Amino acid sequence: MPSTEHNAPFEEGKENSHNQVDPKDQRSIANRLAAETQSSEPGDDPETARMKEDPTAPAREHGNEPSKGAKIDAQLQQEEQAELERKGKA
Repeated sequence: MPSTEHNAPFEEGKENSHNQVDPKDQRSIANRLAAETQSSEPGDDPETARMKEDPTAPAREHGNEPSKGAKIDAQLQQEEQAELERKGKA
């Protein structure tokens, strides 16, 4: 007698447990291509958008000092913004 405590099999799987672009999968090439374009199209998640706005933000949010590379990225970003403003494009 089946137990009513268990969910249906399709509800028990873990999210993202299947690789959508697995070459050993028996889906057609067209379906694999559609899955790939669908997975790469969405915009940036909020954390990535924040990082693009301020490269030092992730480190500071976690209470750490930003890395040298993040500091350089922030400096370059400021210089580029100043240059665009000087040219009147921003």
